Parts: sequence; structure tokens; C-alpha cells
Amino acid sequence: MKVLITGIAGFIGSHMAEYLNKKGYVVDGVDNFNPYYSVKLKKINADNLIKKGISVIEGDLRNDTLYDRLEKDYQFIIHFAAQPGISATSSFDSYLTNNLIATQKLIEFTKKQKSFIQFINISTSSVYGDYATKSEKAVPQPTSYYGVTKLAAEQLVLAEARKKEFRACSLRLYSVYGPRERPDKLYTKLIKASLNHTQFPLFEGSKQHKRSFTYVEDIVNGIYLCLKKQKLTNLEIINIGHHKQETTEQGILCVEKLLKKHISIELKPARESDQKETVANITKARNLFGYNPKTNLEEGIQHQIDWFKTTIEDHGEF
Repeated sequence: MKVLITGIAGFIGSHMAEYLNKKGYVVDGVDNFNPYYSVKLKKINADNLIKKGISVIEGDLRNDTLYDRLEKDYQFIIHFAAQPGISATSSFDSYLTNNLIATQKLIEFTKKQKSFIQFINISTSSVYGDYATKSEKAVPQPTSYYGVTKLAAEQLVLAEARKKEFRACSLRLYSVYGPRERPDKLYTKLIKASLNHTQFPLFEGSKQHKRSFTYVEDIVNGIYLCLKKQKLTNLEIINIGHHKQETTEQGILCVEKLLKKHISIELKPARESDQKETVANITKARNLFGYNPKTNLEEGIQHQIDWFKTTIEDHGEF
């Protein structure tokens, strides 16, 4: 079986590629190495994948010429590539073209595959809005360009699947962390602040925000189970995340405990569109394919700390 992964050099995409490679799948991937965050880190991820025999193609999904360079015999596509986050520095056009237009072009490419089976669209709990605490039946109320465009991409993929062009599902991920986490995300910033004896920038009011922090291997396992059960998951929207909820403050305390250092906080003005509370309702995922995330926060953060130290030692700052 052959799989195409978009955003393969990124955080979750690179883990997914390794996982499927170990399972015996032939894995190709695309990444545009967008400088939204450290290109150096993405290159490190890509180099590690190439050493494992995984093909990494540099290209932009918005560019028609990219598709001429790709194979035409994929059975699965897992679509991670996106313009992430809620940063004020990213324009609406960037979210629109990366998250929606690129998805449409990928769908058209999918239709040209010889024996295609399933399109797995990777979405986000951000589509729910300020409070992502209910089942997939809840009415989405996104509060950011990111959430709006990811919601539109979900519906675009499912609309094409309803025409029976191919099977598809959309997975809404919750607060993923672990080795290779983006440098602008919570735990990478906390670990870096602790090890470098610098202040950690915390947005005002966010200490009590609640999250379903989910270890990356639990996310990857959930996606794989979805792939294996493609008949059951066809046309479904499914939450993938840890059912346990912790506050940002609990996350900070966990990093302090593991590194045995107090982290100095630099308070920043509250950030618009930050979700106030998320907790993954995974009843549907459990019922459909037995999803059961197992990694607790302390265990997962320790893995991330170990990775961070090794990566800095081998490659320097990223």
C-alpha cells in the first residue's frame, strides 16, 4: 500500500511517516518548508525520514506543477499541510490559500489516482471555537481565520467524498505535543525557557485555560486506526485527543517538576481567539475503532525533554 503525506517534514506528519514506514507502507511526502516556523527543524525531520527510505518532495500544494512530480498510484492521502495558528502576522489570504485552495487542488489530484481508497483530512479542535468540549455533533463556532478555513476544508473534502469519488474522513486533533513540537508551541517554549534560564512568555488569562494535551504517538495511532477502518470512518468527522483535561498551569508545573527548575513568567497581553477550554470527547472514536490514548502528561513531556536535549546537542538551536 502506498501513502502520500502532506506536511511530512512537520511535527505530526513526520511521526506519521515513520509509523507507517515501520508498518510496511510505501510512504511519499510533500512539504513546502514554509518559514512560519524553523525551517532548520523541518530539514532535520526530513533528513531523518530520507535516511529511512521515505521520499520527501519539496513543493507547494498550491502550485499545479507540483502534481506532475508526484506518483499516480497512491491508495491513501493523509493531509496535514496547513497554515497553522492564530498569529496576527498571518494574513487571511495565507490561511485561505494554504488551508482551502491547496486542499481543493489536492482533491483534484486524488481523483487521478489509479486505485485510490481514502483521503484522511487532518483538522483541528479550533473549528469548535472558544469551548471545544462536546461531541462532533456540536455546531462549530470558530473564532480565528485558522478555524474558519480548516472547517471549510473539512466540508470540501467530505462534499467530494459524498459524490462517491473516494472515501474520506476528517479528524479533529486536540493540543498535540511531544518530540518535534513546533518551537512556537507551549511545551517547546517551556523546555527552552527552563534550560536557557530565560523567561517564558505567557498570555494573560491563559494559565487557567484547559486543554486535552495529547501525546503525538497517541494521535498517530488514532489516525492509523482510522485508516485501517476506512469503511467505518467514511464520511465521518471524528475527534482525536486525550480524554483527560489539564490547565496550562498544570503543564508549567509538570515541566518544572521534571527539569527541577522554576520557570520565570513574562506576562503578555491576552491573545484574541485563544480557546478557553478543550476536552476531547472521543466516544465516537472509541466506538468506531477502539481508540484509547494512553500516554499521561508527565510521561509525554519527559520524552519531549529528552528529544529537545538530544536535538540541541546534535544540531544546535532551531
